[in-house]
Amino acid sequence: MIWRSSIDQLGNTVELSNPPQRIISLVPSQTELLYDLGLEVKVVGITKFCVHPPHWLKSKTIVGGTKNFQFDVIEHLKPDLIIGNKEENYHEGILKLQNQFPVWVSDISTLEDALSMITSISTLTDSEVKGTAIRTKTQQAFSEMKLLPPTRVLYVMWRNPWMGAAAGTFIHAMIEKTGLKNVLGDQERYPELSDHAIKNLNPELVFLSSEPYPFSERHFSDIKGLLPGAQIKVVDGEMFSWYGSRLALAPDYFSSLSRLS
Repeated sequence: MIWRSSIDQLGNTVELSNPPQRIISLVPSQTELLYDLGLEVKVVGITKFCVHPPHWLKSKTIVGGTKNFQFDVIEHLKPDLIIGNKEENYHEGILKLQNQFPVWVSDISTLEDALSMITSISTLTDSEVKGTAIRTKTQQAFSEMKLLPPTRVLYVMWRNPWMGAAAGTFIHAMIEKTGLKNVLGDQERYPELSDHAIKNLNPELVFLSSEPYPFSERHFSDIKGLLPGAQIKVVDGEMFSWYGSRLALAPDYFSSLSRLS
């Protein structure tokens, strides 16, 4: 007997015979969502990168990284639901898990994708009331957000080689929501950028993301040498790339960037 059936964002049907009691999350932003859905007791496994909430790194079993699962640990936990993501996890690992367990996979590149994911996961975990509240709070926050001037911005997320966020990414969608103009909007995904390419892009503003590369103010000189006329700021990468419940906090953060110094 099927208790609940859900089609994930890759088109796969995930069927559960009972409300899940042993959940594993393979994605940091979705791990935080599970916490905010009130699933403290039901989540049994997370990755080593799932830093929110902090105490779960000590109280939950670590099942490896987002791209290198420890299958023996996962099997020992006997999960009745695993939650992953197309981009953050690796295809071969997800396929192997799908042969043994119910695995719901998200695929997110827009705000609408993220909102749909929140609804689907809350429904699948029998926590619809809290899921609806999170979705409503997020939608309201974005509808009330103060837009930034349409400044041309380059969002940098890696160095050696330089890499930026372009069209087709959730980061790009968030940049557009702020009112800023992504200078990589005519490129796809996460292009590698030469020094020459960065100079030619000639952005007015450069965002150095705090993750996945830990940019800090000591890296300002690296970019300043290429773009002496640009304004440079280290930004909270979680606010631009996390698509779980933290998303409700992003609009206030984006609005605060108007106070660039």
